[in-house]
Order: sequence, then structure tokens, then C-alpha cells
Amino acid sequence: MIALNDWNDSAQYHIKIKGLLDKRWCHWFDGMTIKSEKGETNISGLVTDQSALHGLLVRIRDLGLTLISVSRIESRKNNKV
Repeated sequence: MIALNDWNDSAQYHIKIKGLLDKRWCHWFDGMTIKSEKGETNISGLVTDQSALHGLLVRIRDLGLTLISVSRIESRKNNKV
């Protein structure tokens, strides 16, 4: 279980959008990894905090892209029972 204050820490995120973006867009998305295939683009990497995550989502909106999903990738330390 994740403590409420852990959501403000940096974490790995995986964002999936409809459409294809090439790797040249990685600077627009703060150096995150961009991989496109089968009509979708996956943007993944470290996001410093919730404010930065919302900033990335605003960029996706401003480009007129369709957001499919946003997933926070849990670190092993957060998966302790």
C-alpha cells in the first residue's frame, strides 16, 4: 500500500496515447522514452512529482492527442507487505 505522501515523490510513469509520435518529441516530454507501434505511442520515464505529471498531460492535451491510459509504475520499495 502506498502512503498518501508518497504520491508527491518521483515515480516512473507509463502514458499511452492514440496516434504515432516519433522520438524527436522526447525533448517536449522532458526526455522521456517514446516508442510508437500499431497506431499508439507509449511515453515512459521518471516524473518528479504530481505537478510535473499534470504538466505532461497538459502537453498531450495541447497537441490534440487522445489519452488512452496513465500508469504509475510501483517501485519495489512500495510493494512491501
